[in-house]
Amino acid sequence: MDARIRSLLAQWPTMPATVIAERIGWTKSLTVLKDRVRQLRPLFAGVDPADRIEYSPGEVAQCDLWFPPLPVPVGAGQTRVLPVLAMTCGHSRITDAVMIPSRRAGDILAGMWEVIADWGACPRTLVWDREAAIGGTGRLTTEAASFAGTLGVRIRLAPPRDPESKGLVERRNGFFETSFLPGRTFTSPFDFNIQISQWLTDRANVRHLRAIGARPVDRWPADRAAMVALPPVAPAIGLTGRSRLGRDYYLRVDANDYSVDPRAIGRFVDWIATPARVVASCAGQVVAEHDRSWTNGATITDPEHRATAKLLRAELAQRRAAERPVTRSHPDGHVVALRALPDYDALYGVDFDPRPCDQPEDPPGEQFSAGSPIHERI
Repeated sequence: MDARIRSLLAQWPTMPATVIAERIGWTKSLTVLKDRVRQLRPLFAGVDPADRIEYSPGEVAQCDLWFPPLPVPVGAGQTRVLPVLAMTCGHSRITDAVMIPSRRAGDILAGMWEVIADWGACPRTLVWDREAAIGGTGRLTTEAASFAGTLGVRIRLAPPRDPESKGLVERRNGFFETSFLPGRTFTSPFDFNIQISQWLTDRANVRHLRAIGARPVDRWPADRAAMVALPPVAPAIGLTGRSRLGRDYYLRVDANDYSVDPRAIGRFVDWIATPARVVASCAGQVVAEHDRSWTNGATITDPEHRATAKLLRAELAQRRAAERPVTRSHPDGHVVALRALPDYDALYGVDFDPRPCDQPEDPPGEQFSAGSPIHERI
């Protein structure tokens, strides 16, 4: 019987024991056969040894997205399963993590910059898997390459379908699920970040690790000292866009709508959204500034924008009324006085928006309230 088992394993080393039992006509206990197959299989399957890797101080940090299986309240009665960016340094095994609004490039880079800025230095190499926003095609995206270039470091993409190449951070993700999440509740993403930061400081980064024979905090000073110093200018992070503002005077940013100063209607507006803020500018002046909402389908309105829109409607109505004739001649020759339509609107309490759809792109003399440039506000 052994000879037949060996013959099958020689041709198909991964053949399941149940299939082997069928092929050789095994009629006895399947457990006995499985034990024997387990002994013989290594002789034909080959050996796949794994080397231990030693990391020099400041050499590398592994990055990954972890999706906690626990919806977090984000406001307006909504809950969402949000990604958590985790980064683990190779030499010291120091780990940091932060919840971010989405897995889009701008939000991932914003989370990376938050962690790196907190460290005060950056490892020379950042290892990522084939995350779509970083390098899903095997080449770095424009946003990721720009981020690495500003920091003066390298982002290395792991081989496809090879989680072992960044096993340090992968094991930390499992540690989060077994040691951090159980028994915890969160009121918001910011509450989640506070709790996980405190837990990492008090628990994860101070425990003794057998692999390095020390605590991460004990090896952190040497690891940080060998890293690359941060640049004088922060890298480009966050979601960005440019669009012409319509009569609705709202911008769509990551499934939510934010109001903009109505005086920018018909003109191009540039916007940037970090995990905390959304800021829009037109002609170098800030025309909108909001706290970012992590919900979906929300409408965020600045009361000043609504008041400005009402004032602009009233001014336009008055200007149009002044342009209309105030009298006309009746067929029998006598003069008939004409009333402006806004007079009837005011009489019946109607607040009608009479503005045309085609506003000029850049009306002469248009001025916004003074404000600092967008990059200083965000």
